[in-house]
Amino acid sequence: MSFELLNSALNALGEIVSTEPDVLDKHACDWSNVNRQRPLAVLRPRSVAEVSAALRACHAAGIAVVPQGGLTGLAGGATPQAGQVVLSLERLKGVEEIDRDSATMTVLAGTPLEMAQKAAADAGLYLALDIGSRGSCQIGGNIATNAGGNHVIRYGMARAQVLGLETVLADGTILSALTKVMKNNAGYDLNQLFIGSEGTLGIVTRAVLRLHARPRSKSTALIATTGFEAAVRVLRRLQAELGEVSGFEAMWPDFYRYVTNDPGTGARPLPDTHPFYALTEFQGSEPERDGARLEECLAAAIETGDALDAVIAQSEREARSSFWKIREGEPLDRLPYLINFDVSAPTAQLGALGERLKAALIARWPEGLFFVYGHIGDGNIHLSGWAGGTMEQIAHEMDEIVYGEVRRIGGSISAEHGIGTLKRDYLGHSRSPAEIEVMRRIKAALDPKGILNPGKVI
Repeated sequence: MSFELLNSALNALGEIVSTEPDVLDKHACDWSNVNRQRPLAVLRPRSVAEVSAALRACHAAGIAVVPQGGLTGLAGGATPQAGQVVLSLERLKGVEEIDRDSATMTVLAGTPLEMAQKAAADAGLYLALDIGSRGSCQIGGNIATNAGGNHVIRYGMARAQVLGLETVLADGTILSALTKVMKNNAGYDLNQLFIGSEGTLGIVTRAVLRLHARPRSKSTALIATTGFEAAVRVLRRLQAELGEVSGFEAMWPDFYRYVTNDPGTGARPLPDTHPFYALTEFQGSEPERDGARLEECLAAAIETGDALDAVIAQSEREARSSFWKIREGEPLDRLPYLINFDVSAPTAQLGALGERLKAALIARWPEGLFFVYGHIGDGNIHLSGWAGGTMEQIAHEMDEIVYGEVRRIGGSISAEHGIGTLKRDYLGHSRSPAEIEVMRRIKAALDPKGILNPGKVI
């Protein structure tokens, strides 16, 4: 690509183009903070038409485009590489419609998740997608990475919340499939190609999301158990007796101890001496009975010996500011050069997987800190590791250990956050050669010049 073509394309796009140093620095990396690279320019379209014009111009000039949302990803998927421009959706935001009869929301891709959640709540409905970065992450990014989060066990991944999409292809073509219907078997489901594709096949600009009846009550409990297997038994008891379990999070004891001993965490609801911890959320329809039902169920689990102790939040404020604050693990984020993994496996194997991973990492870095936690109800655990060195010194070796073990048991190297660049070399650990070849064919068909987020995923 010549500078003449680049300048011509950018000049044609006018005021949506920014090359100011502070703007370029802001868009140089996602939350992983790995391989920071200033883009050549940042494009900030205010409408779908401007997204289309931007891609059409970049396609004609052969300029590589990196789509960006809220930059909360951890896989390098939104990080530009040398010679690329960023297309940020931050100006393309707003809830366009809430259809109460269809229980749907039509929303622009740059809308922060929390804004969409509030709009649904104000309409008396419920947007089930929820992740810790709700205040910063954007709907388009949630869809592009098929975000999971806290309520997957009941409502499914982001994919399950999407009914319709509007997507702009590499050449600027606007592909509109903004259906509100759940049952639509009229040919191929093209929307599914773009969900989880990390902006490599097209850029999501609008979405029709499913909404649900707003829960009439919400009860949250922190539980101490005798171990991982006991925690799973408690989960199955809760599901059998209560039905509407919307969250079930596991915390290995060293994670709970580290987080609750940090001065910024606040109160410690349970002592830090138990073998294992779980956090559960139950959404019910009988406010006058639901808390008592949860209490009775937990009492039965204590009686059988699976649970050792439990405490129920007395308010939504306590649930969010105390119980969920522990699970979100903010003190870990203050460790320098923290490396995060997000992997999945059948729930029955997660306990042993967590222990094997910790043992292998401690054997290699005896002075390191390694924490396991996650959404065990949907087969997903997180591992956060600090080994004392810089990211460049230890990341590859840690990847080899973790992803090698995940491959051995047939799990996935990416339960959430996608592949990006940081997991790209390990895609073959979870996908067959035939699957990867089909991915390449789809990419070539939709983006023949390879301008959309090149170097990501495959």
